[in-house]
Amino acid sequence: MELFLLEHKKLWRKQMVKICVLLCFVYVVIFGSILSFQWFTFGSSDDYTSAFGNNFDGYGMIKDSQEYALAFGEELTDETLQQLVREYQRMEAEGLELELERMDWKIINSWLSMLYPELHDPSTYRTMISYVNPDKLTGFYERREQAIDDFLENSGQVGVEKKYLLNMEQKVETPFQYEWVEGWSQLLGSIVADLGIVMALFLAITLSPLFAGEWHDNTSSLVLTTKNGWGKVAFAKILTGLAFTVEFFVILVIPSIISQMLFIGTSGWDMSIQNIKPLAIAPMNMLQAEIYEYAFVLLGAIGFAGIVMFISATVKSNVLALLFSLAVVYGPMMVAEYLPYELQKALDLLPLVGSSTDIFRTNTFNILGKYVWSPYLLITIPVLLGICCMPIATKNWSRRLKA
Repeated sequence: MELFLLEHKKLWRKQMVKICVLLCFVYVVIFGSILSFQWFTFGSSDDYTSAFGNNFDGYGMIKDSQEYALAFGEELTDETLQQLVREYQRMEAEGLELELERMDWKIINSWLSMLYPELHDPSTYRTMISYVNPDKLTGFYERREQAIDDFLENSGQVGVEKKYLLNMEQKVETPFQYEWVEGWSQLLGSIVADLGIVMALFLAITLSPLFAGEWHDNTSSLVLTTKNGWGKVAFAKILTGLAFTVEFFVILVIPSIISQMLFIGTSGWDMSIQNIKPLAIAPMNMLQAEIYEYAFVLLGAIGFAGIVMFISATVKSNVLALLFSLAVVYGPMMVAEYLPYELQKALDLLPLVGSSTDIFRTNTFNILGKYVWSPYLLITIPVLLGICCMPIATKNWSRRLKA
């Protein structure tokens, strides 16, 4: 324990570590959460002289939007959808632009284009919600089921795979509860979903010198003479890397959740994620989806930390350790579009390479003839890869020290 505390203190004392944590905090919490809610995303768009064309009034706009959505009832029915579209068209015709910003019109328009494609008018550039006849918006849930069936057929997901996915979809409860959706869409689709890829950059910078830095600082020979020996030192470094990863995650997530509670509160937490994407098959509500996404980031970060420490223990150069660590996450993203689809899916199993937004998709893996929904593997395989790399990191470092 004493050796772990020394290594832990040594890591946090580094100026680069403090700078990385601060920069990531500012980017994720200040810009990505607080200012996103208050200004960038949900601020009213009347003041075109301000940055991003928004006013600094997101809190009030969010509360107004939540209250406005409650006026349409608690359930999403055909009548609710028709009323929403009629209200949008009325306000647009009267030029009530500020009032339009309170409505989930972007979400609603995505429902229309997805479930009522025959009502789309290709001769106009206007959004569907602006011109579609509300009286024709019937059979929402029947159309959703047909759209899912068509999507699976068009994606080549037939037979046993289709049955597996439809069995999952049957657990989705209807009719959906309806409250303000846009805030949750932004939260689950961007704010939380992008956290892992941002953390990866700063974890690579802070952890890549953990072992390789001993060579850079010419302290490797000193480790051999210490009473603890290389084995205990390596174990302490591994624990330090894991502890730092969890601490880093907590530093970013706790303030983000506080910010979310301040702006959005608990309103709409029990809405189905199908309100964001009707073709989603997961029987999840918004809170469950958020918990999954945070778990995806934490477990992925632990797995990535294990791989970074393995690389750091294998090479003697801080620069190479950093470059190889960054390549683990950002390399697959650069080359994915040039690879076969199955290989793209396999690369998603690397820590923080896949996306937590797979909960909105129908991706699967075929393992020994059994189909497994991708989010199950995206949350387990990356952390297992990292854990497997940790003992190898210890052995690799010992061989270089003895060499």
